[in-house]
Amino acid sequence: MRTWAKEHGLLLANIGLFVVFFGGMVVSGAADYSEDQLAHGQSAVGILEYLGTGAFLEATFENWESEFLQMGMYVILTVFLFQKGSSESKPMGKKAPQDEDPRTATIKDSTPWPVRRGGWVLKLYEHSLSILFLLLFLSSVALHAVGGSEEYSEEQQAHGQPPVTVLGYLATSRFWFESFQNWQSEFLAVAVLVGASVYLREKGSPESKPVAEPHYETGA
Repeated sequence: MRTWAKEHGLLLANIGLFVVFFGGMVVSGAADYSEDQLAHGQSAVGILEYLGTGAFLEATFENWESEFLQMGMYVILTVFLFQKGSSESKPMGKKAPQDEDPRTATIKDSTPWPVRRGGWVLKLYEHSLSILFLLLFLSSVALHAVGGSEEYSEEQQAHGQPPVTVLGYLATSRFWFESFQNWQSEFLAVAVLVGASVYLREKGSPESKPVAEPHYETGA
């Protein structure tokens, strides 16, 4: 068990941090939502009730969509684009292992099944990481729209205005403001990481070049 935990420590740590911060978001979000309800002469809600509100869906998936967009675009952009000196870029001027054609690989027992199967299965597997992020992004956008339209409609009705449909909400400036305010920050963070890894180091991290490596060396 200890060996398994060590081998999966990075994943386990991130899942654990997600659970802690997600729990904090739910508890604080329910409290904030209840305060707003009471301020408008309505009753407070419990945590389970809050999970069924449009406010919860909108707050959650508005953020998730930006994360999946960032990671998916980063996976795709690093296929074609380079940054000289960055540990986040493939090496320049030479072929990277990621570019090797799996159809010419030596088949072993440990070779992933899609590679051994070949054909359209391999074609999908070659792009399965970006496909996963695309599906997660689109699903998050849809749920953001569902939750956002519900919350927006409640506000509209409170002000004597008609509610909106999910498609109607997609046409509002509010939906796009919520999206763009998150998207821009994600790509800013990636740009800082890509640029800073040219000149700065973090000893022991695979996201950094070796500390003594010259600035012009590209790749991890």
